[in-house]
Amino acid sequence: MLRVLCLLRPWRPLRARGCASDSAAGSSEIQVRTLAGPDQGITEILMNRPRARNALGNVFVSELLETLAQLREDRQVRVLLFRSGVKGVFCAGADLKEREQMSEAEVGVFVQRLRGLMNDIASSAIMGLIETTRGLLPGAGGTQRLPRCLGVALAKELIFTGRRLSGTEAHALGLVNHAVAQNEEGDAAYHRARALAQEILPQVDIASGMAIEGMCYAQNIPTRDRLEGMAAFREKRPPTFVGE
Repeated sequence: MLRVLCLLRPWRPLRARGCASDSAAGSSEIQVRTLAGPDQGITEILMNRPRARNALGNVFVSELLETLAQLREDRQVRVLLFRSGVKGVFCAGADLKEREQMSEAEVGVFVQRLRGLMNDIASSAIMGLIETTRGLLPGAGGTQRLPRCLGVALAKELIFTGRRLSGTEAHALGLVNHAVAQNEEGDAAYHRARALAQEILPQVDIASGMAIEGMCYAQNIPTRDRLEGMAAFREKRPPTFVGE
C-alpha cells in the first residue's frame, strides 16, 4: 500500500481584532493549521469551544469571521476544511444561553453577522451544518437555504418539528454529500473530508480557470464558425460549421 507523508504544522490562533476570548487559559476558540508537503494548499480551521460544545457565541463568531477574512487574502490557501476540537461534537448551533442575555438590538446585530458568517462558510469551506431548535425560527438563513435544498414542503416539516436527523438520514435527503461509519478514534468524518480536500486541491482555481477561458474565447472571436453560430441562432436554423 502506498503511504503519502503529510507534514502538519502546529495549530495557531488568528486573533479577532479587539475581541478577547472567554476560553480557558486565554486560548482562542478558533485556531488554524496549514498543511504542508503534498497537502500544501489545504488549511484546517479548528473550532475549539468545549464548554459550550462549539456553540455559535459572540466571541466564537467574531474570531471565525476575522479568521476567514484573513485567510481570504492568503493566496496560498486553496481549500478550507472545518473540524472540531471537541470530541463527539461538531457545532451545537446557536448559543441560546448567551442569546438570552442579549437585548433585542444586540440580537438583531448578532444575527446579521451570523448570516454573513454562514454565507462565507457556504462559499469557502468543506462542511455541512444544519441546526434546528424546537420553538425557535431559524434566523441565520435556514428558512432560505433549506427550501432551496429540499423543497418547501420538507423544509417546513423539518423547521416546524425541529427534528434531529442522523448522518445517514441527512445523506439520504441530500443535505450532506457523504455519510461515513464512525471509527474507533471518532474522526471518520474528518478523514473523509480530508480525502475530498486532497481531491479538490490539484484542480484549477477559479482565477486561473477564468484566465484560461478568456484566452480560449479570444481565439474564437475572429472565426467564421462563431459568426455562423450567431447567424444560425438568429435565423432559427441548424448551424453549418466549417472549422474556420
